[in-house]
Amino acid sequence: MKHALTVFFLCIFISVLNSSCKDPSENKRADLNNKNDSTAKSKTVRYKVISAAEQAALTPDLVMQRLKDGNKRFLDSDLTVRDHSSLIQDARQGQFPMAVILSCMDSRVPVEDVFDCAIGDLFVCRVAGNVVNADMLGSLEYGCNVSGSKLIVVLGHKYCGAVKSAIKDVKLGNITQLLQKIKPAIAQAANFSGEKIYSNDDYVTQVAIANAKNTVAEIKKKSPLLKAMADKGQLKIVAAGYNLKNGEIVFFE
Repeated sequence: MKHALTVFFLCIFISVLNSSCKDPSENKRADLNNKNDSTAKSKTVRYKVISAAEQAALTPDLVMQRLKDGNKRFLDSDLTVRDHSSLIQDARQGQFPMAVILSCMDSRVPVEDVFDCAIGDLFVCRVAGNVVNADMLGSLEYGCNVSGSKLIVVLGHKYCGAVKSAIKDVKLGNITQLLQKIKPAIAQAANFSGEKIYSNDDYVTQVAIANAKNTVAEIKKKSPLLKAMADKGQLKIVAAGYNLKNGEIVFFE
């Protein structure tokens, strides 16, 4: 009996010793995992891409509101939980994106992320300075007239390198021709009251906004197909600006 009690208390001592020596970070990791699990369970989980019926039921204004709501979630770090494996498989059946985003190629503007969108939600066209040519116009026409998207967003951004290069009047290879498309925006910012130089962030922002709005005008001017859709209310074409300081997107309607 005495021997059995000795073994019993020895086991308790070893158990307490092991517990006190345990890496506290393991407990922290466990708490964090539990917290993440709890958070994930409280959110909507996306398993399906947008269907043809869902796309058809959308209006341009509803799509714009979805994008605004998505950007709000992005700002709040409250992104939608997604089962990407399921989305990949579901998207094999077809695509019915709700909008086309014409964005600058800047790596600091991850388009789907800033709108909290997933596989199948958006067509994304990217080119330095978010300008248009015939190929880009054809892509926009395909996205809207053929595939049913209800909204085109021309997304400019602060600190745009293409805009800065246009202001500096850079001439280099094919870049020269591309920058010529931004020059009208520089002329439109002639009433800017501060220094009109590429190192003035406020000036660059004003030119970037003017450039996004000019691209909207160019789309309507050079694509009768898209303009007709917009005139009938089937499509909305708007400019927007992304703030690299905080991730906020402002629509210029």
